[in-house]
Amino acid sequence: MPTSPPLYRGLPLRQPTRPPFLLPAGPESAELYGPVFGHTDVTPLDSDLTRHHPGTPIGERITVTGRLLDHRGHPVPHQLLELWQANAAGRYAHQGDRHDAPLDPHFTGAGRALTDAEGRYAFTTIKPGPYPLGTPDHAWRAAHLHFSVFGRAFTQRLVTQMYFEGDPLLAHDSVLHAAPSAAARRSLVATCTPAPLLPGRPPSLTYHWNIVLGGPSPTVAPA
Repeated sequence: MPTSPPLYRGLPLRQPTRPPFLLPAGPESAELYGPVFGHTDVTPLDSDLTRHHPGTPIGERITVTGRLLDHRGHPVPHQLLELWQANAAGRYAHQGDRHDAPLDPHFTGAGRALTDAEGRYAFTTIKPGPYPLGTPDHAWRAAHLHFSVFGRAFTQRLVTQMYFEGDPLLAHDSVLHAAPSAAARRSLVATCTPAPLLPGRPPSLTYHWNIVLGGPSPTVAPA
């Protein structure tokens, strides 16, 4: 008589070590424990990172704009996008950043926006600087922006990174090269596109970058 296979338990280090944690009642209680920026409605000011402090941040002002699309190329409207980044000197306003570059008192490096009915978004910010990884081979990260797409719930959250065309460090960035193919890596690089100023935005260089969810040409998230 055949014996039943053992129950699957996964890797030992991935097994739960504590009993389940009961969340408070309410359909939105799970999202309250997620890393989100702000506890109020999204406003136009949230997407202009150069206006979050009384003074003007140091660095090259840029506007990043594009569309959030599904795998069929259809726009994904009214979706929350979040952005975070290092400052122009390559340092994050975070206690865990040990880079000895200076902090900018007028730049926090975090913002959010909602896509419009056509899936369009826009962020105005400061172009981030590269920074060293502190590894024995003296590797550096190319300049990049972190993007988060929330979908319909926190459990659908996707995170990826955007790079800048022409950056000489693209050929050496280990995170970018974790993407599985040259096409996938190209999908993470924004193009500089001179364009008229967006209404209500200060003068800035414009970069264009679409975010594609799924399908044969997704904007993949590097490992």
